[in-house]
Amino acid sequence: MKNIDIEISKKVSGDIPYLTEVLPMIPTNTILYKKLTGLGATYGELKAKRNSIIIEPNKPVISGKCKAPKHKDDNLFGVFEGIYTDNIIAYIERSIKQNKHFKILTTPESFHKVQEAFDEMEIDIRFNCFLLFDECHKIVKDVDFRNDIALPMDFFFECEQKALVSATPIEFTDPRFEEQNFQTITIVPTFDYAKGINIHVTNNLLQAAKEVLLQDRTEKCFIFCNSTDTIYALMQQLELLNESAVFCSDKSVDKLKDLKFNNASDVWNKEIMKRYNWLTSRFYNAVDIELEEKPTILLLTDCYFTEYTVFDPDTDVIQCVGRFRNGVSSIHHISNTNRNFMVRSKDELKGYITCSREIYDMLQNLYNYATTISTKDAYRAAVETLPFTKLLDKNGKVNYFAIDNYVNAELVKGYYQCANNLWETYKNCNAFVVNRYSVEDYKLGDYERLQRTNKSISIKEKRKIMVQQLELLGDCQTEMEWQFKRDLEQTDSFIVEAYDKIGKNKIENLKYNRKKIKEAMILADYHKKATGTEVLLFIANSFEVGKWYSAKYIKEELTRIFNLVGLNPKKAITSHTINDFFYAVQSQKKKVKGYQLIKSKGI
Repeated sequence: MKNIDIEISKKVSGDIPYLTEVLPMIPTNTILYKKLTGLGATYGELKAKRNSIIIEPNKPVISGKCKAPKHKDDNLFGVFEGIYTDNIIAYIERSIKQNKHFKILTTPESFHKVQEAFDEMEIDIRFNCFLLFDECHKIVKDVDFRNDIALPMDFFFECEQKALVSATPIEFTDPRFEEQNFQTITIVPTFDYAKGINIHVTNNLLQAAKEVLLQDRTEKCFIFCNSTDTIYALMQQLELLNESAVFCSDKSVDKLKDLKFNNASDVWNKEIMKRYNWLTSRFYNAVDIELEEKPTILLLTDCYFTEYTVFDPDTDVIQCVGRFRNGVSSIHHISNTNRNFMVRSKDELKGYITCSREIYDMLQNLYNYATTISTKDAYRAAVETLPFTKLLDKNGKVNYFAIDNYVNAELVKGYYQCANNLWETYKNCNAFVVNRYSVEDYKLGDYERLQRTNKSISIKEKRKIMVQQLELLGDCQTEMEWQFKRDLEQTDSFIVEAYDKIGKNKIENLKYNRKKIKEAMILADYHKKATGTEVLLFIANSFEVGKWYSAKYIKEELTRIFNLVGLNPKKAITSHTINDFFYAVQSQKKKVKGYQLIKSKGI
């Protein structure tokens, strides 16, 4: 593939020129690597004297460009969910009548509606329009969870006039780029464009974010995090709900409304902006955020709860920072790390894919030549479980964008295997200079939080983990440590109270049996003379309203409780003594005498 470099220099005023000043029109069969966000690649195409169809990553980008004053005379038309083929046909007819160029912006998922409209009008896109795929790195980045993002690419390669553009492209391995003699044009700045960034590697994302926000003195703060659940939890725990706005998908807007948080939008809306503005991945790319002030930028990565919150410094971080056309005051990336993430080189990953493909081809061949239905079924079942099967498109062809996605995702996960890996990645990224690098460890962190909130383990195992964490925490000395303990209490107040009253050794000796632990806690209170109702508490712990107990059990259990607290009642203990504590009805079950407990007498 041919590579062409085009230099770009700052003007005398210090401003960076638009791309059109060094490249008036994007040539066909080009991957444009512009390095700098906001250079105006799509701006230039929207102004170009030709029919253009621009594929944008999502609706907010399209909405923003269609509403921008600088494009009010450019005949823009946005296509996304809720816009139909008839609407596009009406736009085409209107444009032809007014003798205006088509300037259609569409999401990848809605591109088929554009095709249908042009087919209905008997206009062949392949020879009558320039097809531009903007933010083309998203094809690779998103194809694992958004299969339809790559759907327009088969048609793309049929077009006579076409190009892809990104400030942060990822290497494409699809052989059609080579077959059609694509070239790469790289815009090379002649000036230093690296931005300063602060890297905070921590084991406690919440606490680290809290400390950075406490030091922040800017009017506006923008926080990028690709998990609405994490965003809401942080807003709640940092007490920022009333000072926050969230920009996320329409489904996440509904989820937040269910949580009684209403200041959220699925498009960028300056009107609802607050001091703290939280953005999910649909706002990482192409959206223009024009502010008078220069905000603080936070990027939050949680490797334990949501792997998809990891940021690629070579793409995601550059894109996030690039949203702010007037610059930023400071950038902070706060992240934990996960030693379970594997670190593999690009060659190792490619070797894995090659081997996976060979296994797939072998089994597919056995399936093709199987002579009976039963053996065909067996081979088909085996083929469907193979890793390489996930890298095929709906027609069973190799999806090279899925392969590129797998390689990129695994490489990025490796950056977060340890603190040093992340630091080295930023050191090798031309877009940033590390101003500050810190590793901040706390007594309890995100891994411990994951352990105690893990829904797949038993209550007993969870309580063992929490007791270990309470031991690790020890006597709380600081407000931060008290907050850790409050978090534990919210998860399981019973075990925290038990730890405070009887300690780790006693809990372990009682083998985490709730009833025995409760008795030990009551007994501890009794010995401290904390209350005069210990025996009542013991009885409430041993007997439940609505249940039937045998006379033998009642007598033995009441005797045990009275002995436990050193109480010598004036009258003999019998099964009838239960009537001192409950309204009970005497009855028999299988000829065994006992009592049905109807109601408590104030226990």
